[in-house]
Amino acid sequence: MPVSTSKSKVYFFFDAVKVNLANRKALKNYIPQIFSKEGKRLENINYIFCSDEGLLEINRKFLQHDFYTDIITFDLSTSSAVQAEVYISVDRVKENAKQLGISFWAELHRVIFHGVLHLCGYSDKSKADKAEMRKKEEKYLKAYEANKL
Repeated sequence: MPVSTSKSKVYFFFDAVKVNLANRKALKNYIPQIFSKEGKRLENINYIFCSDEGLLEINRKFLQHDFYTDIITFDLSTSSAVQAEVYISVDRVKENAKQLGISFWAELHRVIFHGVLHLCGYSDKSKADKAEMRKKEEKYLKAYEANKL
């Protein structure tokens, strides 16, 4: 049974980077639907778009990792409802899109959905986990692309 998402809140913040999120309203409406389809209730999620250097600093400070990454997801939930902060390096997303030969927007949405899937309990530590995660990302990306305004 789908979980209600009527009070869900999705926010976007920009830390020293500019990203013109096309179809922002559609994206804000779609993200809670992913949680619902995965059997989770979303209370709120903050997406913070930043630079490589900004995310590297977060990676060092909070995870003790000294490398660039495209996304870091912090689950801040204190109940069954998901509360989270998701940091995304716009620089890394651009580089990954270029290497993959896909559009920046497709890669950005994939990464946004990747964070949601982590919060729904999916991992990407093993080869099998990565394959399952990628399959889910593609499923939600295709559904979003087919239905966005």
